Amino acid sequence: MEKIAIISDIHGNITALDAVLDDIKNRGIKKIFCLGDYVVKCLHPDLVIDRLREVCDVMLIGNCDYTICKPEAKNKNFLSRNIIGEERANYIFNLPISYDFYMSGHLIRLFHASPFSLDYIYNPMFSNKGTRYEGTEIKNPEELFKNTEFIGKTENDPEPDIVGYGHIHTPFIVRYKNKTLFNTGSVGASVEMLNSDIDDPSNKFSTLASYMIVEGYYDSKELNSISFNLVRVPYNIEKEIETIKASNIANKEMHIRSLKGALPTIYNFGSEK
Repeated sequence: MEKIAIISDIHGNITALDAVLDDIKNRGIKKIFCLGDYVVKCLHPDLVIDRLREVCDVMLIGNCDYTICKPEAKNKNFLSRNIIGEERANYIFNLPISYDFYMSGHLIRLFHASPFSLDYIYNPMFSNKGTRYEGTEIKNPEELFKNTEFIGKTENDPEPDIVGYGHIHTPFIVRYKNKTLFNTGSVGASVEMLNSDIDDPSNKFSTLASYMIVEGYYDSKELNSISFNLVRVPYNIEKEIETIKASNIANKEMHIRSLKGALPTIYNFGSEK
């Protein structure tokens, strides 16, 4: 059997990424798939991208990556774009949107957010009704398993048995109508949707970096044993916070509060300028 580490949403947090990669290495895992969002929020997207290019078997594009790395954003003076430079931006912009593979007879499909766009949101526990994201909310989990033009699939392609994604920064795993749906959570900017008090000592259980391990028989179409393991990894959050404090990034307090309390935030790309 083989284990695959599936990570997502690093958001320039090299400290968290190094801790997660150390954990993956200590578990003897050789295959790493990343579901996107390498930029914004923290200050080392260049180091994050370089590190992941060294170790990942699969890298996908996320919504923040698209906004920062698309060609028309070149002259918008985004901080992350300036840090990563044009070669990395071009590399990230040209990453695939989705990736399919078999594991123990199950067809697994991975993408950043949904098969409809990089911005659509499905969260089985929390609704976006009444927020700026209401128009991109997916309410029916069956939608996540559809073959769509956005991911280059047609009605003639097989539909996945398992779907994994990132984007919402809050990990979970659920079964629905004989299918499995999981979210990796976030490596670099974990979110606990009900958190509001930054001084709550129990926040320490939610600020940990997050990723998923899938174990089974890789590339096998024969039905066999498969398992999912949600992993939470502590890292030196204060080190990352000190980097933010020493920078000229806008909305410093918002970023710091988010890291320290796993607080949900509405990200404004204008803060990247």
